Amino acid sequence: MTYEGAIHHGMNRGYEGRPIFQHDQDKLFFIKQLGIVQELTKIRLLAYCIMSNHYHLILQNGSEKMSEFFKQLNGRFGSYYRKQYGGKGAVFQDRYKSMLIQDDAYLMLCIAYVLNNPVKARLCQNFESYWWSSGQAYFTQEKKPWLDAAYVEDLFGHNQALQDYVDAQAGLDELPVIKTSMGLIIGGEEYVPQALSQANRRVDKPSLDRKREDDFYFDPVEKVMFEFEKKHQLKIESIDSHSHHGKRLRAELLVLLKEKAGLRYVDIAKIDIFGDLSINSLGMIYHRSKK
Repeated sequence: MTYEGAIHHGMNRGYEGRPIFQHDQDKLFFIKQLGIVQELTKIRLLAYCIMSNHYHLILQNGSEKMSEFFKQLNGRFGSYYRKQYGGKGAVFQDRYKSMLIQDDAYLMLCIAYVLNNPVKARLCQNFESYWWSSGQAYFTQEKKPWLDAAYVEDLFGHNQALQDYVDAQAGLDELPVIKTSMGLIIGGEEYVPQALSQANRRVDKPSLDRKREDDFYFDPVEKVMFEFEKKHQLKIESIDSHSHHGKRLRAELLVLLKEKAGLRYVDIAKIDIFGDLSINSLGMIYHRSKK
């Protein structure tokens, strides 16, 4: 289940559980390929962790190229591994395993689970001291251009909150996974009908993100809305667009969706809070807000 814009926990293991990241140079090569393939596919990468016989990734399918992402990543490392260590068979056990993450609460849980992998394996005492994960990449000046550390930083707010939360989940042995007709979901039972409904709508009508000019230059719609809600400490559906304050908030969101998410007026009009406005009205509000 890889429908567009959703955030997923992706992973893969060495064939029959064999160690495939045997030396530091293997892990370095894999991390380099992460950056290269992210640039090629424009997949948004939020977190990663490389262990001896498997890897974990948390990524957003904003460019609709998740399958291509894993194909390129596994293929590149597979070729490297066979040249280094010989053999002609499969390097990875499966194509890849992907699970949809329900919401921000479960996303935080997944990040903690991924970063705690080496801690649980007793390879380090805390997640920030492990070299082969994104644990050291948050709340630092040295940013990796291919890792969206800002998304995770916004999620937790500050470094101490990230440390405290990840440490508090150190005893988590497995993620809460639900089997559905769509695939695996990390979340609660109450989310399943909603997820099915969202997937059906995506089949029935073109996606907003598909209409954007170039996904590389724009943030996913979900991220823009999440940041807006966090900034104002509210849910978009709770905005009273008939009040003066509500109209100002709606206008601010309109500008963000157009400039940060790259949506056209025809796309914005399909979002509930703008549903009562014509294309011309949206244009007028946008230009008035810019002035």
